[in-house]
Amino acid sequence: MSTAPGTAPGTAPWRDPALPAAVRVDDLLARMTLEEKTAQLYGVWVGAATDGDGVAPLQREMTADHDWDELITLGLGQLTRSFGTAPVDPALGARALARAQRRIAGAGRFGIPAVAHEECLAGFTAWQATAYPVPLAWGATFDPALVEELGGRIGQDLRAAGVHQGLAPVLDVVRDLRWGRVEETIGEDPYLVGTIGTAYVRGLESAGVVATLKHFAGYASSAGARNLAPVRAGGRELAEVTLPPFEMALREGGARSVMAAYTETDGVPASADPRLLTGLLREEWGFTGTVVADYFGIGFLQSLHRVAGDPAEAARIALEAGIDVELPTLSCYGTPLVDAVRDGRIPEALVDRAARRVLLQKCELGLLDPDWTPESGERIDLDSAGNRALARRLAEESVVLLDNPGGALPLAQDARIAVVGPRAADALAMLGCYSFPSHVLTHHPEVPPGIDIPTVLDALRTELPGAEVAFAQGCGVSDPDTSGFAEAVARASESEVCVAVLGDRAGLFGRGTSGEGCDAEDLRLPGAQAELLDALVATGVPVVLVLLTGRPYALGRWQGRLATVVQAFFPGEEGGPALAGVLSGRVNPSGRLPVSVPHRPGGQPWTYLQPPLGLAGEVSNLDPTPLYPFGHGGSYTAFAWEDFTGPEAEIPTDGGYDLSLTVRNTGERAGAEVVQLYLHDPVASVTRPDIRLIGYRRVELSPGEARRLTFRFHTDLSSFPDRTGTRIVEPGELELRLAASSADVRHRARLLLTGPVRPVGAGRRLRCEVTETEA
Repeated sequence: MSTAPGTAPGTAPWRDPALPAAVRVDDLLARMTLEEKTAQLYGVWVGAATDGDGVAPLQREMTADHDWDELITLGLGQLTRSFGTAPVDPALGARALARAQRRIAGAGRFGIPAVAHEECLAGFTAWQATAYPVPLAWGATFDPALVEELGGRIGQDLRAAGVHQGLAPVLDVVRDLRWGRVEETIGEDPYLVGTIGTAYVRGLESAGVVATLKHFAGYASSAGARNLAPVRAGGRELAEVTLPPFEMALREGGARSVMAAYTETDGVPASADPRLLTGLLREEWGFTGTVVADYFGIGFLQSLHRVAGDPAEAARIALEAGIDVELPTLSCYGTPLVDAVRDGRIPEALVDRAARRVLLQKCELGLLDPDWTPESGERIDLDSAGNRALARRLAEESVVLLDNPGGALPLAQDARIAVVGPRAADALAMLGCYSFPSHVLTHHPEVPPGIDIPTVLDALRTELPGAEVAFAQGCGVSDPDTSGFAEAVARASESEVCVAVLGDRAGLFGRGTSGEGCDAEDLRLPGAQAELLDALVATGVPVVLVLLTGRPYALGRWQGRLATVVQAFFPGEEGGPALAGVLSGRVNPSGRLPVSVPHRPGGQPWTYLQPPLGLAGEVSNLDPTPLYPFGHGGSYTAFAWEDFTGPEAEIPTDGGYDLSLTVRNTGERAGAEVVQLYLHDPVASVTRPDIRLIGYRRVELSPGEARRLTFRFHTDLSSFPDRTGTRIVEPGELELRLAASSADVRHRARLLLTGPVRPVGAGRRLRCEVTETEA
């Protein structure tokens, strides 16, 4: 390492951990050349493919070769996906990353290492790392504490491998179920997404890893559910549906990074929007961390959005908007940016602003300290017994029993069972598109998965050793071939019960039926699976439908014709045993739907968050009412909701109100109930959703056990943007509804808010606290 002239080695203020970070960074910036400052603003993707299909959109077109040795003499902002690009033994990968960091630090004047980032959407996206359930399954648990534990474990694995930043969670709220990335989201309700996502952020950040919120903002509202299509959401939808999860994860979770979305809203790309990335995010919400580009998102300002004429102009627009780091590699923030600053087209102050934020974060991470070392010193076991136990518990809690009218489940221990379907004997049926086997190993077919992933078929045979289990695939996931139907029907006809395991194949950019760039025209089951299910039902043998999907599919065609319906959203490497446990009765299902299940394939492109004209009515022949509503889920036990306390009351527009009830397990086995609190605003100055979730509590009870729950409502939770865009609490009537789903209301409390209209700001209460005591 060299220091500025006249400064003794080791005594520069920026190297002194005792000084405030801001003082250290200001001193460092003053010593850096323009080229050294810009080098902190981009990442490099070593080993990314520049030919053929890649793991990111337009990777081949947007990735160029760079002279690594020359590049790192200036320093480097980020290292892109050392583990997530190709299969590498984790221990060897950690050593290689440490060597690369030493080379980076040794090559530059200041000895500053890079921030290493990785994907961690459903676990560390690395070979031999635990593949956890996808975020949609997190939402199905309604269990923030469990998801926080998940975030902590993933963070520990990242940190042990030398990774500083995780590109998760996805806080996009589902608006159209046909969108391919539904599996990556937590659900269709902003309160559920916010509370579960914030829990994950707390876990990841508790391990010292920077959580990156994505995609900011509006990505999931793309027109026609097409990936990257324009967003035609209005300001009210953004304020009430899109933005609240991000605000909660920043304020309550402490996320230190945000990723700008690819999409445009009303003609302005998110990566070019200073009102979003600076005005709202920093000036209103007080965010002080780093804003990173989604992969190639700055270059897309030129190539896709066409709001920039060349890479230098794209760099200027993105810097002005507030993007600090170009990912995954340098295209615009490298030489084009330096040249544009030199010739006066871009103010150097924009580079300084971004570099200061990047270096402040590196200072927080200890990367500027004289005793920094790239080796974590921690043992690396990315699929430990503890990880697998957590993956199993998360999978078990996420399975949703949609229907069991005839009590076909649990299965008898000695039953004759036909297991049929394209998802029954395929390990990849358990995994989402950002799991390493689905995301990367498809390009390396010669490499084994690196983790044990029991299939439903194998797990069921293990779970029920006394049962007679036959298997037939029946058909593929997405092809129309029906030649396997005859064998499937024969196996079903010979059995006492048929378990039909259907669903999605996760992939990227059209290589799957679910995943990034795998958007659906409608919500029919893919390929010939619907026809296979018809054929199985026609045998007269009771059919237990098990769905392994990344989105819900329309099931009204089989309403009343199936013995049981079980929904799992890509439940991870332990999903097979979890599902087998539900089918056998060892596991009492407790998941609840984070997204509604539609009745008809094309009749419900929206979600439950609808004002009156978005609901069924006489003005249209199309009925969007779901077959199974948001929050729905069954159990093998029963619960009574007793002693409700919620009388009619008047409270001021800045007041609070408590409502309580006792939940009792009246069945013969332990189980979990999820009590949900919804708000109904009968008359308001702007149209409001008929109901919306504002609180919930998952409560686990032994047979006969009871717990008293108290929901502490504050009027801030009823606030909304008025006609001018100002968020207010409005006087008038409200109704609070305690419910088992958005359509199953058990108790109501009517309130009258009195007093003046009250504006509320960024410090408003974002959640309904719930206390639990012995009954």
